[in-house]
Amino acid sequence: MLLIKNVKLVDALGERGPADVLIGEGKILSLDGGEAETVIDGTGLFLAPGFLDLHAHLREPGQEVKEELATGLLAAVRGGYTDLVSMPNTTPPVDTPEAVRALKKKAHALSLARLHPAAALTQGQEGKALTEAGLLKEAGASLLTDDGHTNEDAGILAAGLLQASAFGLPVAVHAEDASLRRGGVMNDGPLADLLGLPGNPKEAEAARIARDLEVLRYAVRRSQKKPHLHIQHLSTKRGLELVQEAKRAGLPVTAEATPHHLTLTEEALKSFDPILKVAPPLRTQEDVEALIEGLLDGTLDAIATDHAPHTQAEKEMDLLRAPFGIPSLEVAFPLLYTELHLKRGFPLKRLVELFTDGPRSILGLKPIHLEEGAEASLVLLDPKERPVEPRNFASKARFSPWAGWVLGGWPVLTLVEGQVVHQALE
Repeated sequence: MLLIKNVKLVDALGERGPADVLIGEGKILSLDGGEAETVIDGTGLFLAPGFLDLHAHLREPGQEVKEELATGLLAAVRGGYTDLVSMPNTTPPVDTPEAVRALKKKAHALSLARLHPAAALTQGQEGKALTEAGLLKEAGASLLTDDGHTNEDAGILAAGLLQASAFGLPVAVHAEDASLRRGGVMNDGPLADLLGLPGNPKEAEAARIARDLEVLRYAVRRSQKKPHLHIQHLSTKRGLELVQEAKRAGLPVTAEATPHHLTLTEEALKSFDPILKVAPPLRTQEDVEALIEGLLDGTLDAIATDHAPHTQAEKEMDLLRAPFGIPSLEVAFPLLYTELHLKRGFPLKRLVELFTDGPRSILGLKPIHLEEGAEASLVLLDPKERPVEPRNFASKARFSPWAGWVLGGWPVLTLVEGQVVHQALE
């Protein structure tokens, strides 16, 4: 038994407490205390449901030099995540039931965050032949995506949506027109021209979102079951407007935003630091403001990290040659707690919802609310501020664009079904 005394409660239902939370048998047994072998003083801390990340690159199999399940899932629980969706753009891609089962078996043995592997939408992520959605779902796949590649063939995407809908699987897309993006390494515009760097235009995202929404409209008309299109790492005001219009029209579309697109802009690229190279690229302050408003009004359903670890050597290449990606599992919540909630007054209830109920609903999982009988997959958070220190990351990617930023809201205890998987209490 574990008792967390005098702790504030925060979930999608709101802020309340303090409460004395008794945990046992994998559940919340009481909010009014009780006898326990272990007692934690929660004064000044707040308790929330465990986070779910819809979009993380754990690099296994085949790219373990960048990350592996053990380091990635440890980074996840240190970031307050009890559940995580791994992307399938590995070597080889996760495109078979056997590959999905192998990941789930290994993750289960690690007893860290629960893994919900995504599987490839197309064989080899080549965009040509569909994978077997039903068999992948049976093996434990949580969604289908060719993330890391754009789906250039609209007919394949339509067929994929129709097939996936029969098994209740969402299809997630990297919405970017490759022919418009070309070799862009930062947001296209006056700053890219000034710095002499190739630009990736906002229209590349908007054009592909517009096309994919029309493909979804077709799939809805042709399917007996409801297809579900999920748009990953949305980065532009115009893309947000297109999703907003589609939702008003009743299309079954969801979308996510990332910590880096919510806290950084293209201005950071003046440093020419390849750590800031990400796809889609960092955009303008206008785009950041639109995304934050989209979180508030429900156009955006979730915050997902797009945790993308690389080796130090790769990220020390120049901007043209360095790979795209930022690691963020361990700092995502503290970053947004500080930059959105503390500095902007973004409602804490809504912020927690974007890490919990929002992503869980996209996967068709039940919400976890802080009430008697609820599953005890929880995170205890400390508002005390401290700097970001990448050298102490559990992830193999020990670099960060937020290095040195002073943040609050750090996870100090993470529980999965009542079991402690991370503890950093003083």
